[in-house]
Amino acid sequence: MASSALQRNPYFNGQAAQQRQPAAASPYGAPTNQYGQQFGQPQFDQPGNGQAQQQYGYGQPQYQQQPSPQGLDHQYNLPSPSADQMGRMTIEDTIGKGALLFGLLFVTAAVAWFSGPSVGMMLGFAGAIAGLVLGIVLAFKKEPSVPLIVAFTLAEGLLVGGLSVMLEQGLGLNGIAMQAALGTLIVVGVTLALFRVGKVRTTPKLTKFFLVAGLSYLAFSIVNVILGVTGINTDPWGLRTGVEIFGIPLGVLLGVFAVVMGAYMLIGDFEYIENGVRSGAPRKYGWIGAYAVVATVVFIYVELLRLIAILRGSD
Repeated sequence: MASSALQRNPYFNGQAAQQRQPAAASPYGAPTNQYGQQFGQPQFDQPGNGQAQQQYGYGQPQYQQQPSPQGLDHQYNLPSPSADQMGRMTIEDTIGKGALLFGLLFVTAAVAWFSGPSVGMMLGFAGAIAGLVLGIVLAFKKEPSVPLIVAFTLAEGLLVGGLSVMLEQGLGLNGIAMQAALGTLIVVGVTLALFRVGKVRTTPKLTKFFLVAGLSYLAFSIVNVILGVTGINTDPWGLRTGVEIFGIPLGVLLGVFAVVMGAYMLIGDFEYIENGVRSGAPRKYGWIGAYAVVATVVFIYVELLRLIAILRGSD
């Protein structure tokens, strides 16, 4: 389940190639232009088009000079232009954009971290709300918006830094941020390695399943937050630790499932980026691919952070 911004875009969902129409053909099979004239045939000036007329008067055929054999041979030997030279999306360019976004995320996360537990918690909550709103807006954008993507990344950085410092220093769970970061690197690295060798791919049935599961998990999280804010449930993790299944806290089972879902989302992100490159998407669409990967990695980190906190709290 990749980002909705990727799923709705024809360059990433594989529909762009289907929308390409071949050039019109004449009854004899030769391609024609928009006036129905065959390429390579004499072209005549149209009245009122402002073009210079032949010195012999209107209606005389205009023949283009044919290139010499040496010129044709030179053109044939020229190297084909790369996708980057043609202004098309590439894997390398998307990686560069992703590295820039991750750099911005680390900077804002550091700001929230060094603000301390109290301020960091408020910054993290503000970042979560802003990231949710910006994510919804970006999901319905037909064209990539770099300012919105950058704003989303900064908001996610506040969420990461604020939540990390609250658990690390506020609750005294020393080293939890490093543990979650290491776990995130392992999940992302293993997923990427399996994807590169072709061992893992998404399927329509699994995508539908994780889509429903993701929406259900979002609804559960919202209900859990409401119960905590209203004071109905005073447990720090709400229903995640207040409910047990076979002696296992619900939050542990949900956390493991959320990490698996995040890995599947990451596979979908990689597939959509490949489709964008294969479809010849403009270079600016690399921002959408980079944004989707950043959002998924942050999701995995936050879920691992919460899972480790629940496990350590139950010791």
